[in-house]
Order: sequence, then structure tokens, then C-alpha cells
Amino acid sequence: MADIAAWNTANPIGTRVLFWPAFKDEPGRESVTRSAAWVLSSGAAVVLVDGYAGGIALTHVEPVQAGAQ
Repeated sequence: MADIAAWNTANPIGTRVLFWPAFKDEPGRESVTRSAAWVLSSGAAVVLVDGYAGGIALTHVEPVQAGAQ
């Protein structure tokens, strides 16, 4: 998928991110990616982050810009 390739190009393993394991109505958790993104058999695009078991949907992951936070 093009969106997966674009994500992986722009956000290599080790990218600082905010993520939301469930709903985005609370503050995000800060972490770093520990995998490239991939597509589950369900069609959901996910990535692994440090400190959380299981994939996080790309819709619930935002890269942290350098100097931001």
C-alpha cells in the first residue's frame, strides 16, 4: 500500500511518536517506533512502539516533530 510505504519512508524505526492505544480523547503516550508499519489481514495499517504489546493503528500514531512537545 502506498500509505504504508510513505509512512515507512518518512518514519524509520526509532521515530519519536505520540500514540493512543484506544481512543484519541485522552493525551497521547510518547514512545518510539520499534518496527516498520505493515498491514494486518483485517486491512488495518499498524506499527509497533516501545512500551506497548501489539500493533497500534497508524490512525492512532503521530510522529513528534524535532523540538516539539
